[in-house]
Amino acid sequence: MTLQEVKSHLENLESLKFQLPDGSIVPEHFHVTEVGEVTKHFIDCGGTIRHEKVANFQLWTADDVDHRLQPQKLKNIISLSERQLQLNPNLNVEVEYQGSTIGKYHLEFNDGKFQLVSTLTDCLAKDKCGIPEPQEQEKATACDPNSGCC
Repeated sequence: MTLQEVKSHLENLESLKFQLPDGSIVPEHFHVTEVGEVTKHFIDCGGTIRHEKVANFQLWTADDVDHRLQPQKLKNIISLSERQLQLNPNLNVEVEYQGSTIGKYHLEFNDGKFQLVSTLTDCLAKDKCGIPEPQEQEKATACDPNSGCC
């Protein structure tokens, strides 16, 4: 989800809800403590130089249980960040949230809630590392009796 898409969803909301992958809801008194741009310039295990750039939100929950961030206020924070930091509204959003360590999530929107979607590590150079791509039969969750795999 991009910054622009987040702002668009905020237009129609009366309250903010962020849902974790386990289905629990981030406590209503959370703060958005950072909105920024994160640039990652790296070399993968196959020797390819890569650049990634995302917009980053950091959610934080404190003991201040009377705090309630309203959708319009978050939209204003995002707009201010776009102007002051020259953030591209088409940047994908990544969310940081404190669990047992800082978790990094993708963001989706469903049923009136922002969904924090788990991220995974991956080898970006499987072909150079000798890691075969899964075969179609291995990808399937059920075996077709006519496929010869059963």
